[in-house]
Amino acid sequence: MTLQALPEAKPESLDEAAVLVIGSGIAGLTFALKTAPLGRVVVITKKDRATSNTNWARGGIAAGLGEDDDPELHLEDTLRAGGGLSNATIARGVVEEGPARVRELLDWGVRFRREGEVLALGMEGGHSRRRILSAGDRTGREIERALLAAVAADPRIRVVEHLFALDLLVCEGPDGRACAGALALDTASGALVEVRAPVTLLASGGCGQLYRYTTNPVVATGDGIAMAWRAGVPVANLEFIQFHPTALWPAEDPAFLLTEALRGEGARLRTIEGRPLMEGVDPRGSLAPRDIVARAIHEHLLETGDPYVVLDVSAIGPETMAERFPGALQGCRERGVDLFGEGIPVVPAAHYICGGVVTDPVGRTALPGLLASGEVAHTGLHGANRLASNSLLEAVVFSHRAASLLLEEGLPELPALGASAVVAAPGREAPTPDRARLALERERLRTLMWEGVGIVRTDARLEQTAAKLEELLDRLARLEPEASGGAPGVEMAELRNLATVGCLVTACARSRLESRGLHFNRDHPEADDAFVRDTVLVAEARRR
Repeated sequence: MTLQALPEAKPESLDEAAVLVIGSGIAGLTFALKTAPLGRVVVITKKDRATSNTNWARGGIAAGLGEDDDPELHLEDTLRAGGGLSNATIARGVVEEGPARVRELLDWGVRFRREGEVLALGMEGGHSRRRILSAGDRTGREIERALLAAVAADPRIRVVEHLFALDLLVCEGPDGRACAGALALDTASGALVEVRAPVTLLASGGCGQLYRYTTNPVVATGDGIAMAWRAGVPVANLEFIQFHPTALWPAEDPAFLLTEALRGEGARLRTIEGRPLMEGVDPRGSLAPRDIVARAIHEHLLETGDPYVVLDVSAIGPETMAERFPGALQGCRERGVDLFGEGIPVVPAAHYICGGVVTDPVGRTALPGLLASGEVAHTGLHGANRLASNSLLEAVVFSHRAASLLLEEGLPELPALGASAVVAAPGREAPTPDRARLALERERLRTLMWEGVGIVRTDARLEQTAAKLEELLDRLARLEPEASGGAPGVEMAELRNLATVGCLVTACARSRLESRGLHFNRDHPEADDAFVRDTVLVAEARRR
């Protein structure tokens, strides 16, 4: 794209905000609520405001609130799950702040499940104590509801729906490069909108749609990671893709998720013949961390040719299922699954990326004016594998930290846009290339990543995948509507972002010549102390 500034072609109401937030999940909304005292906050989201990975979260949020629990035990579980790569200082800070952040969610109106007057605490894989706060198996929906209500009640915050962030506005000033907001596409009108702000928070979520089978909604296309990379911001640990062990089979798009809390309440994984799947694999059985369970299922299916394994929920019982897991009960029945007869057929599906845009302990990236929080960010907490229900916790902690920094230091000056700003050419959305062709390319990409950079990897497949991804990026470059003086449409922009992130994930995986946590390579099946470090990719501001 040609790099030039936009003319007066944007809604005046979106011209300059105190804070711009890209994404309307738990990370973005928390940050918006906390930074509202600084002035006008604009939250942009590419679909409707409730469409986010947060809304799809079924498990819960982890916090050491039980009488038999404390932050030290939570820390031990987090570090154990992280496979030696979690930053212990970061992890300690997150688990110690967790209870305070949970109380804020309660103050904002989140209705976590209670047993009488006491908050009910559940168990999930990798945890040594019951510390999962939930709203049945619809926790994300409840958190999203409460935060959106709190945002709607604050006149200083404006949420703009159907505004798709295409790229960051990056300026060269006397003090170097800085972020000045974002260029977005109004998906209803096709108009380009420049949203300027001295501080921008990336809270755009993950990239589950990179894989053929995923629990993530269609909006999870890695937009934030790709935008940051194009703007020259380092990313790290993208090889650590978490595959959730229990997605309902046959997998829809997105796959229906069976929360890990089911296993915390007694559900067990079995083969189709009824044998315990995890027996002899891990002493924690079906409550082992997700990397171990997902890989065990994957290997079993490869060895036997079975299409799925079974989640046996008979130990939970109908009454508890109806009370604690209404979403699972309803979803299975709607799909004709007899929960208490033959059990629930399940397979792994891509669920979460443990790496992302590199941040410091308060959410700052290497680009002044740009912060990141939530799944899009690499904070150092998760290491090689995220402990269940630590994701929502990480989001609220880092959004709180980033907001506190701004409230303490104040807003920086808004950089002046110049000819070097990373902005698309002026005008409206350009004519979209053949949508059928883009859809086909997208499905090919998702299958390529599933087969080449999936649960189990090899050097040869990673090399082949990298070459095919570069070919895809070249094809997309020839399709981009440069000559028409417009910006890419949604289909093109999402596909470009997915392909970019796919290249980054594959590059990280190729550079880690060992097996650790969520990254398992048959050619390097053992952990190697030489790789007890983050996989950091240093970007250069460039066209793609």
